Parts: sequence; C-alpha cells; structure tokens
Amino acid sequence: MTSETERDRGIAKLEELLRHVGEKCLSCGICVESCQFLQTYGTPRSISRSCSYPGSEDLVMPFECNLCGFCSSVCPSQVKPRDLFLEMRREAVRCGKGTFAEHAALLNYEKKGASRQFSWYGLPRDCDTVFFPGCALPGTRPKQTKKVFEILRQRTPSMGIVLDCCTKPSHDLGRQNYFLAMFGEMKQYLVAQGIRRVVVACPNCYAVFREYAPELTTVSVYEVLTEDDKISPCELAATVTMHDPCSIRDAIPVQDAVRKLAVRTGVSVAEMRHGRSRALCCGEGGGAATLAPHFAAAWVETRVTEAAGRTILTSCAGCAHSLGAHTKTVHVLDLLLDPGAALSGTAPVSRAPFTYLNRFLLKRHFRNSLPVDVSRERNFRIEQKSRGVSKTLVLSAVLIAAIVLSRMTGLGQYLDQDTLRSFIAGYGALAPVIYMLLYTLAPAFFLPGLPITLAGGVLFGPFWGVVYTIIGATSGACVAFLVSRYLARGWVEAKLSGSRWRKLDSEVEKHGWKVVAFTRLIPLFPFNLLNYAFGLTRIRFIDYTVATFLCMLPACIAFIVFSSSLLDLLRGRISARLLLGIALVAAVSLLPVLYRRISRRKKSPGMKAGAEQ
Repeated sequence: MTSETERDRGIAKLEELLRHVGEKCLSCGICVESCQFLQTYGTPRSISRSCSYPGSEDLVMPFECNLCGFCSSVCPSQVKPRDLFLEMRREAVRCGKGTFAEHAALLNYEKKGASRQFSWYGLPRDCDTVFFPGCALPGTRPKQTKKVFEILRQRTPSMGIVLDCCTKPSHDLGRQNYFLAMFGEMKQYLVAQGIRRVVVACPNCYAVFREYAPELTTVSVYEVLTEDDKISPCELAATVTMHDPCSIRDAIPVQDAVRKLAVRTGVSVAEMRHGRSRALCCGEGGGAATLAPHFAAAWVETRVTEAAGRTILTSCAGCAHSLGAHTKTVHVLDLLLDPGAALSGTAPVSRAPFTYLNRFLLKRHFRNSLPVDVSRERNFRIEQKSRGVSKTLVLSAVLIAAIVLSRMTGLGQYLDQDTLRSFIAGYGALAPVIYMLLYTLAPAFFLPGLPITLAGGVLFGPFWGVVYTIIGATSGACVAFLVSRYLARGWVEAKLSGSRWRKLDSEVEKHGWKVVAFTRLIPLFPFNLLNYAFGLTRIRFIDYTVATFLCMLPACIAFIVFSSSLLDLLRGRISARLLLGIALVAAVSLLPVLYRRISRRKKSPGMKAGAEQ
C-alpha cells in the first residue's frame, strides 16, 4: 500500500517534472520525427501542458510510451520526457488505476522468474563475483548460457551463478514499491554474502543493476568475453547490422564490446541509421506493446526497414525475439559460440512454453554440477503479490468445503439436477423469462455476467441454458448499446476518453462488424464497457447485434456445458460432461493467447517490403 507521505512525494515529483518539461521543451519536433507515440500525442511540451495529472482521466496514455529514452537522447535542451511518462505510470499505480489486464502475462512471467521454482543462487567458496544471465537468455538459449558460464569460470573459478529476475517489468509498469522491495531484497542478500561484482548478460538487467545497486560493480558479460583469448577468431563472408538495445543506449563500453565480438567472428558490421545513443526500440519496450500494438508494429517496421535485408545482430534476447518474428535476427552469443549455425538460422533457440522447461532444467544442471558453499531458492514475497494466490486458495477451499458439507449433511439430495429443474419447471414460462430479463438488465448496470451464465447451466441444463443465456446476453449488450447511442451519450463519452477507446472507434470506422466479431471472440476489452463503447461508433445496430450473437455463442456454450454439471461436482461426481465443459472453457480462454502469438509473428506488408530491400 502507498502511504499518504509517499503519495505526496510522488505527486510533488510529478508536478515538478510536468513543470520542467513544459518550460524546457522547445517543441522543435526532433524527437517526434522518429517516435510513433509522440506523433500521436504531440510534443513533450504540449503533453505536459495539456495533461491533467494528477487526477487525469486518460491513465492509459503514459503506458503506451515504450520508455526507450530516444526523446531524451536527441533533445537539444536535455529534457527527459521518459522520466515524466514513467512518473505518470507510478502515479496511476499509486491511485489504484494503473492495473491493466493486458499486463497480466508480462507480470506473471516476471513472477515466475523470481519464484522458488525457477530461482537459484549458487555461491562457491570465496565467491565475490556472480553471473546474472537474467530471464530471457536461460529460457531461450540454455546451451549458450551454460557455455558462457564455463568460459567465465575458467577465468574466475570462484564465480557464482544467480538465476533470478531483476523485476524490471514492474519497474517500467510503475509498480515502484513492489520493484524496490523485490530487487532490494536480492541486492541486500548478495551484499550480505560478500558479493562485490555482478556480470550480467541482459541489457535490461545491466541498466537496473547500474541504477539501483551502486554497492555492486556491474559489468556486461560481453565486456568480459572480449578479454578472453580462448575464443578463437574465424572468417565469415557476411555482413550484419547492429541493433543496440535502447536500455543501454548510453553504455558505450558494452556497445563497443558487442561489436568487437562480432568482428572477431569475421563478419562485417554495418551501422543502422538509429544506433548507439540514438537507438530505437524493438517494439517490446516498457510493456507498451500490450496496450498499443500499433505503435509496436511501427517501431518494428522502422528497424526492419533500416536493416535493409541484412541480418540484425543484437545483445538482447528480448529484442532478438521481437525482431526475429519479422526479419532474420541473431543474438551475439549465437554468433560467437557457433557462427555458422547462427548465420544459417539453425542456432538452438527455444520459444514458450519450452523456455520454462529450459530454465527449470538449467537450474537443476547448475545445482548438480556447481560446487557451492551457499545456495538458496528465493521465496521472498510481499503482501501485494500474495493476494492472487490467496484468492485461488480461498476459492479452492470453498469448493472443497461445499463438497464435503453436502456429503456429510445429506444436502446432496437437494442438489439433484432433475429435482431442481423440475422445481424450476413448475414456474412454467415465467422462470426463463425472469432469467433472460435479469441478463438483459445486468450489462446496463455493470453487473458481472459470468455468475448469471453459470446459473443458467445449473437451472436449465446444457441445451436450454445456452438458448436462454445467449438471448439474454445479446439483449443486454443491445440495451447498453442503445442507451449509449441515444440516451446517455455524453456520460459514456466522459467515461471512455482513453486512447484504447479512440483506437476502437477508428477500427470500427475501417472494418465495421468485423471489429465487433473480433472483440467478442477475443475478450481484450471489459464486456460491459465494450457494449457502451460500440454505441458511440457508427456501426449499424443490426450488424452489431448479429455479430454479437454469433461470436458470443462459443464462450456461452463452453460455460453452460461446464456449469450444467457443477451440481454433480458438489455431490462428489465427475461426469464426462464436466470434463468436456472444462476442456471447452480452456479452449475459449486460450483464444487471446493464440491471437497475441499469431499477431506477433504475422508480418505486415510494410515489414515484408522492408526486409526484401
């Protein structure tokens, strides 16, 4: 929780940044030229002067900036808009409005990286230096991680290994208290164990350790590898172009080291137009791609175009993954350890979900092979992170208790579905009418629809439950649509002023009913708000209704089939229908995941053209 004192300090800092940027920015447009975010929202000066923070209604906007820092690097007045947008994010979190469903996957990835299952600290005798490979490299390139650690151990036999997460995602998403607690606990542990030097492989980890761990000397593994004479040079007739990660745009020694290692393999290195201190984001920076995929696509397209068909070389596994979905991209360790395989595209690189298995196996490898005096798995948590787990445990406990109670008290005889449905049938046509009326009114009053859906399966069975539920849900969506369009347009516009909703409006303008179909199948927006949002667009009511009905039907069938057997579960029976329902719900839940994965891999025509030049 954020105390009033912390909140006051945060607001004071934000107000100072707003004033500084508003006064110092010249609105020269240099930063705007190469930034899709600023091209949309204006110069830093115009943003700071028009922004109503604290108390802004558009809390999404700062989360659409990738925090790459390009604007700061090119500013003639040395203004740092990145600091402003980061503080805006922190203010959104402080006031309880900085949580977005789109960030769940990223935060879950971070949580796993710092969990007991995947973390491990192995410190040999007299260890004062550790290798910190980060999260992405061990998952995507476990063999390369092992090899690099072997090379480091030959130079420094007492070197230890730390498999953990620096929690930079939380830092960039404005969750500053959580970040400081998690990273601070790790730093304090290392210092207490006598660690003085950290060798990092991930550019993001490098930036975090350099800024928040001044007690430790932080160096890049690429700087260390340039000093190793056991890495033999070779000759390759190839040219690569360098993508410098934006998180280390000012780390000249690291940039130079990566280029030296590349030249050692025999390749020629061609510089991009935007390189070193003026490097551009790969598209994944700051978690912005989750809320603004159109910005991310534009950033990727720029990098692919500047590559001009040449293989991109980078020192960041995350950048390699992002850019590699659109053009040939090689990590410097792939090139260094097996140049031929790297340039031919056959270097061993894993993707999710195998990355988690790789990290688990890599942890086991080090635990079994590295002689250590001190080891630990990180089990540190703060209250903020335990709530999700506690909710899961509570729900599981309630379900188990309900089953046990029904069996012990004889309550199960009253939970017979045939008996219950016969009771409902006694009300004749009135029962389904009341149910559908309730579902029709629920979206207009922002009541959750899932409990009503589950009740439909229990009360009416799999067939009529689907019929009554889809009619009620569609009617409810239509009522909210009509209220928004004809009765409360001004109120709805005030509530839906964020950039996501403006983007929805423009997409409906271009693609019509297809957007309705997409958002019903892939629930990336809150259902109740979405109904009102479509009322503000120009889509025809009949198109909206038909697309809503047809595309909500798959999820409706899945949940009704599942819930129609819930009473059997409470009575201790697991039916085939229950298992089918669970499978259908899982399939529907995977649609957003599959969509995000496909959209990342899909190349736009502009990207393909750039890669072929």
